[in-house]
Amino acid sequence: MIYITPSEVIEYMFCPRFIYYMNVLKIEQNEEDRHLVIKGRNIHNAKMVQNKDYIRKKIGCVDKKIDEYLISEKLRLKGRIDEVLFFENNLAAPLDYKYSFWQNKIFTTYKMQQALYSLLIEENYKKKVERAYLVYVRTKNKLIEIKIGKQQKDKAKKTVEEIFEILEKNYFPNPTKYKNKCFDCTYKNLCEF
Repeated sequence: MIYITPSEVIEYMFCPRFIYYMNVLKIEQNEEDRHLVIKGRNIHNAKMVQNKDYIRKKIGCVDKKIDEYLISEKLRLKGRIDEVLFFENNLAAPLDYKYSFWQNKIFTTYKMQQALYSLLIEENYKKKVERAYLVYVRTKNKLIEIKIGKQQKDKAKKTVEEIFEILEKNYFPNPTKYKNKCFDCTYKNLCEF
């Protein structure tokens, strides 16, 4: 069975052609050259070791799992979640570290990622997810709560279905309508847009 990841969904949101180039043509991105990506991954890994208990006290979780790899056969989705937090009343929530500054807004891609993580948690742990948390590492570990409702989960499922349309039919999707995204695209030399 073929699975996709929340990262691939985010790349699809950046431009649908990412999925075509990566998953249909099997052309890998060359993101390892990007300094901030590497630095962010290193800090991300360090935070997962350091912050074992602070979050419980701050938001009242009763247990947590760190660096959880979850799979949904139903959605054909797989992903690694920084932390799965458990609360009373059969509730759970994803927590994700972001190596970025808090800019007084939650990006659409972050909301989508957390909705996907929520679906993975609900299927694997049989717990209801109504919220998610982001920790902005470069803003003194600022903790932000995101409400996760049916609308976000339905949109996440629909986006996953759109991606599988590309994968199963091998069709070349339209590019992003925002041409300024092409400037930093790893596939800009392949794409005629």
